[in-house]
Amino acid sequence: MANRIPRVPVREQDPKVRAHNFDEVCYGYNKEEAMLEASRCLHCKNPRCVTACPVGVKIPDFIELVAAGDIVGAAAKIAEDSSLPAVCGRVCPQETQCEGSCVLGVKFEPVSIGKLERFVADWAAERSGSDAFMAREPETSAARKVAIIGSGPAGLACASDLAKAGYDVTIFEALHKPGGVLEYGIPEFRLPKEKVLKRELDAVRALGVKIENDVIIGRTVTIDSLMDEEGFEAVFVGTGAGLPKFMGIPGENLNGVFSANEFLTRNNLMKAFREDYRTPIHAGSQVCVVGGGNVAMDAARTALRLGADTTIVYRRTEVELPARKEEVHHAKEEGIDFQMLTNPVEILGDERGWVRALKCVRMELGEPDESGRRSPVVIPGSEFEIPTETVIMALGTSPNPLIARTTPGLETTRRGGLVADEAGATTRPGVFAGGDAVTGAATVILAMGAGRKAAAAIDEYLKGRS
Repeated sequence: MANRIPRVPVREQDPKVRAHNFDEVCYGYNKEEAMLEASRCLHCKNPRCVTACPVGVKIPDFIELVAAGDIVGAAAKIAEDSSLPAVCGRVCPQETQCEGSCVLGVKFEPVSIGKLERFVADWAAERSGSDAFMAREPETSAARKVAIIGSGPAGLACASDLAKAGYDVTIFEALHKPGGVLEYGIPEFRLPKEKVLKRELDAVRALGVKIENDVIIGRTVTIDSLMDEEGFEAVFVGTGAGLPKFMGIPGENLNGVFSANEFLTRNNLMKAFREDYRTPIHAGSQVCVVGGGNVAMDAARTALRLGADTTIVYRRTEVELPARKEEVHHAKEEGIDFQMLTNPVEILGDERGWVRALKCVRMELGEPDESGRRSPVVIPGSEFEIPTETVIMALGTSPNPLIARTTPGLETTRRGGLVADEAGATTRPGVFAGGDAVTGAATVILAMGAGRKAAAAIDEYLKGRS
């Protein structure tokens, strides 16, 4: 039986080699491997994988086309719901979403949905270009204008759906390159920028979407000026969550302390890891990364590739690590040290004001906290130091308050996110929002799902004003 076929493994770079380069870790499937893996799908009458996908990709349908060898057809099927298939196939937490809901996974390993999506996106694009992902030709006759603030996954998904519906869509991006967190936050070894991200941005542009870089909404222009002076009838805010959090412990102002946001932005967007770019970053020979999420893994694995002995410091156990299991597995393979049940209390500096060590305490798990995880409790007398030259805080991020401060009528939550209903409508008529700008830091695919919901709501809103 097809479902008894073991899951087809994915070829990867050797850990000892990849720990010293920024080339992509995973090589992905070839066509024969993809077709074999696709043959494992049970084609359930009630596909839970589709329900678990935030953008509703018709997973059994595209997998059936892969099994039949119709890769371009599979690409067109994915394009009906996703504007970033090669990105999602690489960075989505499939194990907790589509693959986590796969019926086959009850007794066997689930179908490798993410790797199949990645294969389809890469194979079709290399042979057919961006046209393979245009679910339908964009309409060009309609002139109703919609502004998208932010070119991250939420903004790109919203823009793509609106362009397909015939709207004149312009994305305004604050940085000099589009892509948002896909460009500045995810390392090259997980998401190649020229090979993958640029290609998918080109596919969005092929729908007629315009992207303007170096435009800071709230400074360069405001939402009011876009709507009152430039003729935009609706605005979607997808600015993400780029404001880093710190612990508030002594020593965080020392030289050699970074937020993960800054560290990754300087490496990914400013190419600090490349000798031909004059934008280096100090990592030193020893780095401590505080945190246990995907961003912490990205920062630690980046520091390792810059030549540092790298340690991840996390106050709970490995069971509670919020990072993807695949990322943790890769980090361990590459030689990163994990100090679990460990919490920093102070960053120690030398006489020149540079970091010399991270002072920590050992923890044990107590009663569950409000999230259901057991709260870590300090073990008395357990203080110790970890020698280090650099400390990277990967403790999460919150939305930038600039847009809310410069837009009358736009309310925020106590955590700084924009107030929006399930469809993305904010407290300001005509202004919609979604993704991390509303919820705080989450995943790429959840942001895309929010962008798609907002696009549908914007379409309904504008049609109601006709």
